Amino acid sequence: MGVAVSSWRLANAVARAGQLGVVSGTGLDGVVARVLQDGDPGGHVRRALAHFPVPEIAERVMNAYYLPEGRAEGQPYRPHPTLTIAPTRAAIELSLVGNFAEVWLAKEGHDGVVGINFLQKIQTATLSATLGGMLAGVDYVLMGAGIPKEMPRVLTEFAAGRPGRMTIEVDNQTKIHTAVLDPVTFLGEPLPPMKRPEFLAIISLHVLGGYLARDPEIRPDGFVVEGPVAGGHSAPPRGKLILDELGQPIYSPKDDADIAKMVALGLPFWMAGAWSTPERVAEAIKAGAQGVQCGTIFALASESGLTDAIRGQLLEELRAGTLQVKNDALASPTGFPFKVARLDGTLSEQEVYEARNRICDLGYLRQPAETPDGKVVYRCASEPVHMYVKKGGDIAETVGRKCLCNALFANIGMPQRRKDGYVEDPAITLGSDLTGARGLLAEHPAGWTGTEAVTYLLRDAATGAA
Repeated sequence: MGVAVSSWRLANAVARAGQLGVVSGTGLDGVVARVLQDGDPGGHVRRALAHFPVPEIAERVMNAYYLPEGRAEGQPYRPHPTLTIAPTRAAIELSLVGNFAEVWLAKEGHDGVVGINFLQKIQTATLSATLGGMLAGVDYVLMGAGIPKEMPRVLTEFAAGRPGRMTIEVDNQTKIHTAVLDPVTFLGEPLPPMKRPEFLAIISLHVLGGYLARDPEIRPDGFVVEGPVAGGHSAPPRGKLILDELGQPIYSPKDDADIAKMVALGLPFWMAGAWSTPERVAEAIKAGAQGVQCGTIFALASESGLTDAIRGQLLEELRAGTLQVKNDALASPTGFPFKVARLDGTLSEQEVYEARNRICDLGYLRQPAETPDGKVVYRCASEPVHMYVKKGGDIAETVGRKCLCNALFANIGMPQRRKDGYVEDPAITLGSDLTGARGLLAEHPAGWTGTEAVTYLLRDAATGAA
């Protein structure tokens, strides 16, 4: 869920409740850098880094970012290096540490299971983020927003102490581009022991499930089958893209997965998107699923990474029956539809969006592209228009694009402050279906915890089956 909304606190609580607690694996290098610059309230990151298997790496990250008294009032966050096809050592070490800390804290103090969720679209971060999570003993890796056919092999190679490789999608490419990460190069020998996590591919249709399941080299250990109303990025409709009067993609029954065909694949799967009620959990299990994956009700739980102010605003809108979520076809620079909650003071408002000067300084959603002379540049449809066009991008692709990277950091109380005094605004993502959230609010008018959300979901299901 976004950047650190599905936080280690939330995943820890869900795992303690006997279910799979999943942390967001997006931007955790930036999260740890900013937490340390804020003085590491509570000392949680420092506690995790005391267990990092290569103390010298943890020490370098601490020396680079930790401010014992936190940043001075109004001081911007120090930039951190971006991850490219061939990233610097500093960038890789920060990513290793960030993902290790998040998973380690999620697993602290219990013997439950913890997963980490990645986006296939953010390929240049995948290898270092995966290795960092595995160093902390992550139990499951989940990946969506693309076709994650190389992840099973990456997990196997890392668990064996061998280099992981990933083919990077590059626009206008004339050759194959491959990212490589050798654990020995960065961690030394002997390597710490690492188990291979289970891998769940997040898909929207049974057709993709069948494609991945038929080949042992790319077969996942299971699936999350995510429908069109799920939060965050979602797959575009099949066929020609048609928008409604609000600018939302129009889906049809052919965009729904066939559950019976998923059962026939013989691999475990979980349903996602509008499955966040006790009745729907029981329905999923009866149909042959292992259970469900839920986002929205946990994003609104007290342990999520959303700021108290934003969560309170969302719950107030939910109480009033005025909370709306738009499936914006343009918001994300990835080109995937992206759910945006319509909330005052956020980028969901046109005037707030237009007041922001376009800047791309985090770069998680940048897309590599080859120039005519064979060089690789990194461009984002939400960066300054002239820069995007100069890198060979189509100006039409910049219309309506929002800087999700900076907005998602603002969601968790870590907005960048610009030299001119501008503070980055949030953009909240939730699922379009709010039925489960309304049900929980009826039972917990003041809000709920992750544990209470789990109890609610399992009410009509046999605990063993769920």
